[in-house]
Amino acid sequence: MRGIEQRKGCVFYYGNPAGYIDRDVAVMDAMFQNDELERWLTRNQLKAQWTNGVYERIADGNVPTYSDEAMPVLKSCRIWQLKPGAAAWKDIVTFGRPLPEPKMEDYAVVYDGQLDTNDLEAIYDKFTERRPPGFSGRPMSVSDLVELYDGSGGNLYYLDRTCFRPVKFPGLEQDCGMKMTL
Repeated sequence: MRGIEQRKGCVFYYGNPAGYIDRDVAVMDAMFQNDELERWLTRNQLKAQWTNGVYERIADGNVPTYSDEAMPVLKSCRIWQLKPGAAAWKDIVTFGRPLPEPKMEDYAVVYDGQLDTNDLEAIYDKFTERRPPGFSGRPMSVSDLVELYDGSGGNLYYLDRTCFRPVKFPGLEQDCGMKMTL
């Protein structure tokens, strides 16, 4: 068995599906991050994007293929939840009043990884019924944000009382290079 090899758009590390290739980026599961694999990626002129959940997604047979239009491309997912003590809840007094608009500074990323779906309702189910690897938050609830993104950008969705709704934050660059600072 070879140590590291590329087959059908996937990178295998000692026989395990460790990641997949999206143009010139290798989207790799963070549990495989090591010097040997990073050197291999550099030698093959691939930039590494280390993220959680890639192994599970590929092992389940969900390999993103950008040339296959019959299968939708699965995006990466970030779950944002309100920080403890965030001011957003102070405006909610009674049922029936509109929820306040979310403010990005009130949120923290509690998950950033790969899932086997882009469907917001299925994502909600995943984060309320069980805790995927890499998830550090509470079960999803009203006011949470779901960000679906790839190399070309992303979209944010706000969970209100009844559904997800698209939301944009002024001055926020919504792409896969978003950085969180505390």
